[in-house]
Amino acid sequence: MKMKKKSFIIILFLFLLLVSAAIGFMLSKGTKKEISGRNEKKVLFYRNPMNPEITSPVPMKDSMGMDYAPVYEEETGGRGAGVYISPEKQQLIGVTKDKVEKRRLTHQILTVGEIAYDPDLYVAQVEYIQALKTVNATKMSVLASVIEQSSSLLAASEKKLLLLGMSKEQIGELAKRGTAQENLYLPIDSDSVWVYMTIYEYEIGLISEGMPVEINVVAFPGNVFNGKITAINPVLNAQTRAIRVRAEIDNPEHKLKPQMFVNAKIDVDLGEKLAVPETAVLDTGLRKIVYLVEKDDNFTQREVTLGQKALGFFEVLDGLKQGDVVVTSGNFLIDSESKLSAH
Repeated sequence: MKMKKKSFIIILFLFLLLVSAAIGFMLSKGTKKEISGRNEKKVLFYRNPMNPEITSPVPMKDSMGMDYAPVYEEETGGRGAGVYISPEKQQLIGVTKDKVEKRRLTHQILTVGEIAYDPDLYVAQVEYIQALKTVNATKMSVLASVIEQSSSLLAASEKKLLLLGMSKEQIGELAKRGTAQENLYLPIDSDSVWVYMTIYEYEIGLISEGMPVEINVVAFPGNVFNGKITAINPVLNAQTRAIRVRAEIDNPEHKLKPQMFVNAKIDVDLGEKLAVPETAVLDTGLRKIVYLVEKDDNFTQREVTLGQKALGFFEVLDGLKQGDVVVTSGNFLIDSESKLSAH
């Protein structure tokens, strides 16, 4: 009897040992498969383990030496972190939405300047006119050296005017007029004045000669003076990273005087572009994201590439298509909810 009981215990032990081995093998196989599957997934970015709002496009450690956690494509639906928010909660946090569509965009350049007080340019104009007179006076000279010298002097005077910001067309008008512009340095009554404006490097590509300009001055609040860009200085100031732009402004009542400071506005027509509302864009520093409205009250994070900023909108270069619906208010709270859901 004791022998039978002992044999039964041995058989039971061997059976349990085999079952444990089989379960261990299956779990091991499943774990390897899961790890292999995860390794095949695309890592979108890495998240700070202590602060989920901080992300990095590359692996790194935080200040405590802890590794940033990878966020995989499958975890974000291939498009970014998504989250479900009930209609009641959307209403509570003030979620609003708008369509991504093509719009006529206008970029507004706001800058400062001053009414021209430029005696150097006035003197350069006088020199050019004198050089032009010399050339005309020596045309009939029998001495080739005299003609050559006067022509060189005229060419040098013209280059000086170009360097001081005058255009070829303006130099041609100066030659026809035959007199320098005294309103460059004297407060004389003139129906037009020149204004020097500062345009910074990132907006240089948006301006061109002939574009309309509006200015106002503190001396005459509520008054708007209109004109157009007449010349763009070809040389960038290395210290300010800006160029000087000259505009000719109508001054019919002779209110504008040399060295008055002005506020200037230039509206740039960007044409019809695919646009997203400015309020829809969250700038993380590393990426610009929006929250796309999906079906069944789901919101998906989407990274976007943006172009020029217009009045209340951004030009969309990549990441969205016409007809997409994005969150325009409450997106900060949706972003926080998304980060919490990811943990």
